[in-house]
Amino acid sequence: MSTVYNRIINSQNAIAILIDPDKFSQQNSDDFLRKLNLAQPDFIFVGGSTVSKTDFDTCILELKKKTFAPLIIFPGGAHQIHEAADCILFLSLLSGRNPDYLIGHHIAAADEISKMKIEVIPTSYLLIDGGKKTSVEFVSQTTPIPHDQESLARKIALAGMLQGKKITYLDAGSGAINMVSQSMIKQVKTINLPLIIGGGIRTIEEVKTVHGAGANIVVIGNRIEEDIEFLLDVANYQKNKNEMA
Repeated sequence: MSTVYNRIINSQNAIAILIDPDKFSQQNSDDFLRKLNLAQPDFIFVGGSTVSKTDFDTCILELKKKTFAPLIIFPGGAHQIHEAADCILFLSLLSGRNPDYLIGHHIAAADEISKMKIEVIPTSYLLIDGGKKTSVEFVSQTTPIPHDQESLARKIALAGMLQGKKITYLDAGSGAINMVSQSMIKQVKTINLPLIIGGGIRTIEEVKTVHGAGANIVVIGNRIEEDIEFLLDVANYQKNKNEMA
């Protein structure tokens, strides 16, 4: 049986569009969804740091009805779960030492998730300093890994793998000034887990750079919130990528 995880581990140069349900509820959803489908992302991630349960559920159901890519929950808390999604990244914020984000939210959600027909992927989540304080840093009350501490990031990701995590996610955070460096991506990639990179990626050239450094999936979120037309640039990138495959 094909799973989202199998699709992730076989992904090369993939793009995920991250949708914050808070922002989604304020958009012209018909126009946004039309352009989102035109962009043909490989994955759609849904989640945010300060999302209400009502906005989260509404967003998931709307996306499930009107989009075609695998729908993956990128949870910011225990309430951000829904059986209509295809998959949930069961994130442990290993870069910090806040027990709520290491295991607390997982315990709160475990019973409900176990009753759902949803794929669960244990994921190491590392917050990387992107040059500004992000909402994830504020809400989780954790300190990100300094952007030049490549060896530390690799060791934390390796520890996550030894704990049984199946994916590593490096995130500079929404609206980051600087994206995760190529050197850090290359070091973390040496542990041979699928690698997701997000935060501060604002151009197609930067998407190509991050892919070239070893990312299986590049996540784009804030850039599209600022300018929905960037989805058309993503569409061209995806079209050219598929033609070269």
